[in-house]
Amino acid sequence: MPELLVTGQNGFVGTSVLRHLEAEPTGKWRAIAHAPHDLLDAASLDSWLCDKRPAAVIHLAGQTFVPEAVRNPAQTLQVNLLGTLNLLQALKRHGFQGTFLYVSSGDIYGQVPVEHLPITEAYLPRPRNPYAVSKLAAEHLCLQWAFSEPDWRIIVARPFNHAGPGQAGDFLLPDMARQLMRVRLGLQPPRLQVGDVDVSRDFLDVRDVVQAYFQLLEHGRSGEIYNVCSGTERNVRELIMQMADLAEVNVSLEQDPNRLRRAEQRRVYGCSEKLRRHTGWQPRITITTTLHDVLRDWEERNSQQQ
Repeated sequence: MPELLVTGQNGFVGTSVLRHLEAEPTGKWRAIAHAPHDLLDAASLDSWLCDKRPAAVIHLAGQTFVPEAVRNPAQTLQVNLLGTLNLLQALKRHGFQGTFLYVSSGDIYGQVPVEHLPITEAYLPRPRNPYAVSKLAAEHLCLQWAFSEPDWRIIVARPFNHAGPGQAGDFLLPDMARQLMRVRLGLQPPRLQVGDVDVSRDFLDVRDVVQAYFQLLEHGRSGEIYNVCSGTERNVRELIMQMADLAEVNVSLEQDPNRLRRAEQRRVYGCSEKLRRHTGWQPRITITTTLHDVLRDWEERNSQQQ
């Protein structure tokens, strides 16, 4: 069974990758056990890779929270760009010759005019925050390695918004689920604190995202970039009210100025036709199932805290 190195195993998507491997009946991959490491500490990467011969890597680790990137752009660039370089160099030192999947972000596209929706991989990126800049720079680094390391397969994934159980409460849907559970328990008034909700986004369940990553490991083409998205535009206000209906609570929405972002994109949805054509991937989980599972996750978290 080939070994798979997954960076960021303790994160939201990383834990979803490990759950996918545990549930996979065919057992195509075995995850290399996690070891303490720091992307900015080459010695720690060498220690983790010592005596390991991964056939593939899914590189998830990094600084992923946009507000934190705005607060500390230098650290974000160091972790997401230089950290990726350190990982590539460590793999080369240890004789890696497999498939390297770099997980970037759909945020790299920046402000996209409505007439260019849905967003395809051919659209010229225009990153609008330090996080997106760092991810695009790391993309170019990885694609450069695809040319300079002919024995490697290097693939770039650009996931759009994704959600599911286990996601931190800093992100939109889990934040709404947390607040809805607090309303249901009488811990806050029936008002949800929100940012700009009259926008649309392309949400995909994290379990479908992970499935796409494994399909890319099997069938993705080296040196290529793939959008990972649902291809469906969803209004954020409507999603929140759908969650409220599923939680069986009546709430109003109250805009919090601190939750507003500069240069907010009004409408976003992507095109995953290339991913589907090259790998056969199809999303399987409905948005209703995703919202239900996120609510249930936060219901369980609240019960554990009581």
